[in-house]
Amino acid sequence: MKIKQNIGILNALIRITCGLTLLSWTTAKMAKKPWRESYLLLAAAGAMKVAEGIVRYCPVTAVVQSQMDGRKNSGNSGNEQQDEMLPYNPT
Repeated sequence: MKIKQNIGILNALIRITCGLTLLSWTTAKMAKKPWRESYLLLAAAGAMKVAEGIVRYCPVTAVVQSQMDGRKNSGNSGNEQQDEMLPYNPT
């Protein structure tokens, strides 16, 4: 399976910056309160954002893009129904 990059360079840099910020903040908090499991989940989310930025692939963006492509290629976009409902103007 070949993974195609689906986010831009600026988006990737923002993801890396926010991910590293979240990761450093949660590891500092885990040093003070290691029994809190919520910090571990936030650290995993931050690490995931860093990885998405480095690889430049976001699975959520890929799912949304595939759904949008499916709507475009479905054939009936709703425009045919609107054309039938327009009033007749003989002028």
